[in-house]
Amino acid sequence: MTAPVSSAPLGFGIVGLGMIAEFHAQAIAALSGAKLVGIASRNADKVHAFAAKHQVAFPTTDIAALVARPDIDIVCITTPSGAHLEPSLAAIRAGKHLVIEKPIEITTARTDEILRAADAKGVRIAPIFQGRFGDGARTVKAAIDAGRLGRLVLASNYVKWHRTAQYYTPPRGLQANDGGGAVINQAIHGLDLLLWFVGMPAEVFAWKTRRVHTGIEVEDTACAALKFASGALGAFEASTALWPGWSRRHEICGEHGSIVLEDDRIAKWEFREARPEDGAIRAAQSNALGSGASNPGAISIEGHRRQLQDFVDALREGRAPALDGHEGRKAVAFVNAIYDSAERGVPVKLA
Repeated sequence: MTAPVSSAPLGFGIVGLGMIAEFHAQAIAALSGAKLVGIASRNADKVHAFAAKHQVAFPTTDIAALVARPDIDIVCITTPSGAHLEPSLAAIRAGKHLVIEKPIEITTARTDEILRAADAKGVRIAPIFQGRFGDGARTVKAAIDAGRLGRLVLASNYVKWHRTAQYYTPPRGLQANDGGGAVINQAIHGLDLLLWFVGMPAEVFAWKTRRVHTGIEVEDTACAALKFASGALGAFEASTALWPGWSRRHEICGEHGSIVLEDDRIAKWEFREARPEDGAIRAAQSNALGSGASNPGAISIEGHRRQLQDFVDALREGRAPALDGHEGRKAVAFVNAIYDSAERGVPVKLA
């Protein structure tokens, strides 16, 4: 257990000032008991503009200077996915807790290096998978855990999104920068929810390709067949190549009931045995987390706010966050298995 921190507001720093850093800054501003203290990026122009917009007291191009500050308790890593390792290790060495944008890193080996360092130093990691903090997702999870679906039969995830050619302006779309394409960058949120709902697949058989965005190094389309340890089967589809882009969809089907979750809205909620609360659940149409189906900037800050608030509260209370680094590693392993299967053309087993 981590010792509780003081009651003073926790100071945040942000490393990397791409698009997602804006969501972190806005979410931090909406937190109780926290404040944004510093930011760091190699791009001095971005640093100055971001600092002016968000009234940041300590803007710098020197990551070491940022993580050395005693008034920074938590560092958000919002660099490209393949550049999470180095700033994460720098922050860990300085004794800072970490919020790391998905994925923690692009391979399990690089992810494990971060986790080992954090465990040795006694600092916490919260990987950003804000979908787990949605009202709809939590309702689905509770129903599955309560056994309302009975034996699971099929558990599937579909991420059929649109991204423009301009979205893939380099360095986006490069293997070393992103670690992959539609699977690791867009669909990983859906994969994380799927494994949270029903557990890690025992085996995957996958394919990937470039159908439209042919100038990039990574896939714009992939699919996989899934087999779970329970014996349930499933499917996974992901693309950024189609028009116009639909809501992310999870279908969880069992012998006693089936659920469809579209983004964070429950689209179908049908059970052999009805319960009094079912009508209200079907009637709820909230999707507070927004959707990135056709515009990556269209998501809400609410998911980040909820997850960051949980992290702040966990540090104050000396408890583990609702989602920690070792849990977040599972999505990296899932993605890596999909890529391994697609590259080798064989089924891949997961531990």
